Amino acid sequence: MKGKEILDRLVQKVKASWSQYRLVWLVILAGLVLLCLPTGGQERESPEEAVVSSDFDLAQTEERLSQALSKIHGAGEVTVVLTVANGPRQILAQDETRNGEEGEERTETVVLNRGSGYQETVTIQEVYPRYQGALLVCPGGDDPSIRLQLTQAMSALTGLGADKISISKGK
Repeated sequence: MKGKEILDRLVQKVKASWSQYRLVWLVILAGLVLLCLPTGGQERESPEEAVVSSDFDLAQTEERLSQALSKIHGAGEVTVVLTVANGPRQILAQDETRNGEEGEERTETVVLNRGSGYQETVTIQEVYPRYQGALLVCPGGDDPSIRLQLTQAMSALTGLGADKISISKGK
């Protein structure tokens, strides 16, 4: 019965101080209610699983281009090979500090602490690779009108100029 007596005393003290400390008790009560609410059930990924993923996949891009270009009348089955100048990269947020007296400048990458030793960099922009050249091989590659259509389509899709696109006749 000792636990019940302690609880009764606590309730009596709260009732006695209710009129004077009403807002304080409401804040405490709101805090307890918020602590009891579920967190949404979303699991955080561990730092080992937090791999920077990029939506760019060169093989998938070549496959999509092959399928699209194969639909051009007279081209036949088109095989596309692309070369890129550089891989995908991210531009990270940086904090620059300048010391006016000494003319010293210091740059640090901005990092967010997510708790439990997990840190995450702040990405400002993702830069996709720039295409360097393209090779198209297809049965209709010797026909000038088909070559023109393929060149225009590749140029529109990749941003490459006609001098960077090579089209050859295949089997």
